[in-house]
Amino acid sequence: MKEVDTIIFDLDGTLVDSKKGIVDAVNFTLRQLGIDERPFDEIVSFIGTGVNSLIRNSIGEKNKGLFDKGISIFEEYYKKHAADKSKLYPHVKDVLSHFKKKALFVVTNRKRDMARITLNSLGIDKYFKDVTGGDDESCLKPSSCLLDKALGSSRDMKRIIIVGDMDLDVLSGKEAGILTCAVTYGIGEKEDIVKAKPDYIIDDLLELKRIIK
Repeated sequence: MKEVDTIIFDLDGTLVDSKKGIVDAVNFTLRQLGIDERPFDEIVSFIGTGVNSLIRNSIGEKNKGLFDKGISIFEEYYKKHAADKSKLYPHVKDVLSHFKKKALFVVTNRKRDMARITLNSLGIDKYFKDVTGGDDESCLKPSSCLLDKALGSSRDMKRIIIVGDMDLDVLSGKEAGILTCAVTYGIGEKEDIVKAKPDYIIDDLLELKRIIK
């Protein structure tokens, strides 16, 4: 077991199963723009690298002139419906409660206010010291930029761990010099996670109790 003071969680695919809600919001946006809806799995494959990337990929290159309008429609809709079909993954509340005396953070490529809405609506916002989001498209995982923002300069790297479901979470943690833990139940492909070589791979968030003191 590792002596860890700080745990950084990714949001989508790690704490929250938000796929259905995001897909609904994207397809609503496409309908409003007069663009054909996209299949569920295709939209899910666009999740993880920020809302700008999500909308850009969803509307397609030939409709790039509709990008700004698409972002506006998506964000307005999603802020109202973020929790409609989102749910916590198994054991999330149990794990957050277990580690509540540690410094817990959310670091996500999703925009901060949208992340806050989801955390609040699912009743887990209270556990986190802060939420850092990908509002600046030049500062997103897999860069360590978001982690640097969240943690500041005074920290013991050996006592911090990031928990995420994608290779970009692992790569971000490695670049920041902290411990990395990947979960296999989220959006990321296990093959990509394994290639990124995290310090730990778990199939259930509950397994964190056996890793972290």
